[in-house]
Amino acid sequence: MAQKFGVNDLRGVVAVTPTPALPDAGELAGRDTVDLEETDRMIRRLIADGVDGIITNGTLGEMATLTLTEWQAFTRRVSEVVSEVAPDLPLFIGATTLNTRDTVDRIRFLEDLGIHGVFLGRPMWGGLGADTMAAFYRDIADTFPDMSIVLYDNPEAFKGPIPSSVYAELATLPQVIGAKYIALTPKFAVDIAAVDGKMRLLPLESDWLATRTLYPDEALGCWSSSALCGPEPVLALRDALASGNLDAARQLTHRIDWTYEPFLARTNFPEFSKYNVTLEKLRFDEAGYINAGPARPPFLTAPEAYAEGARENGRRWRHLVDEITTTN
Repeated sequence: MAQKFGVNDLRGVVAVTPTPALPDAGELAGRDTVDLEETDRMIRRLIADGVDGIITNGTLGEMATLTLTEWQAFTRRVSEVVSEVAPDLPLFIGATTLNTRDTVDRIRFLEDLGIHGVFLGRPMWGGLGADTMAAFYRDIADTFPDMSIVLYDNPEAFKGPIPSSVYAELATLPQVIGAKYIALTPKFAVDIAAVDGKMRLLPLESDWLATRTLYPDEALGCWSSSALCGPEPVLALRDALASGNLDAARQLTHRIDWTYEPFLARTNFPEFSKYNVTLEKLRFDEAGYINAGPARPPFLTAPEAYAEGARENGRRWRHLVDEITTTN
């Protein structure tokens, strides 16, 4: 299996999905909790609606709470759907675990399914030094020379960001084609320089216009979990940027920012990270594009003010979808 995806394939809107759950998913005795029918519907709908890529099994995709059997069942169904309806769609399945050997086993499973991309954080029981972090990714790239890797750079989940020096080193590996980047900070400029066009650093959709303005040749794509509330706003932003319609892009970004106003992720990301899964699933279900279902243990509670903020985000996003679809 030759490497299928390169940096130029990582562009447009890359949707970041949850793992749909059956009603008993919150029970400690619950097993086989993946809603495979909804998984099938979710992937087909995203593809039909026009997203440019899909990432699964990060934090909100519950990589940390799925059993191995559940992860395999979800992955197999996603793979089957993509193979059937969009075999060339850039697809990156999460395989982060607490240790390198389990991660290797999971990537072998992906490889056996014919999946060409992996979404990969790093072992996270403790923080990793820059040398250890770089060695981890080098080992994975050496072991799977044909697998394209999108890095998961979440400073809360992994006890710090990927250092710029590590970005520079990993950019020399052809397998490492991009990273899901959390926020547009001063460090982003350093990291853009470090990767020197060899890796796509994907901003959140609400940062895409600002990033594209600063780096028009590099900022050719974004990631969006809000696409799972309905991808129309992000797809419209993509099209506005592609056509050079900056007035439309600014208006869309303003409206997207409006949807995020009540959402904890925007006001206190470290605090949000304690309740990420719960709050994300609440907003997805409120928006109604998919049925995300309940979160899995231990992420079963959140303060009501946080929960209501997530639901309001979902309602506002649904309103924005209605605005766009009515206008068009």
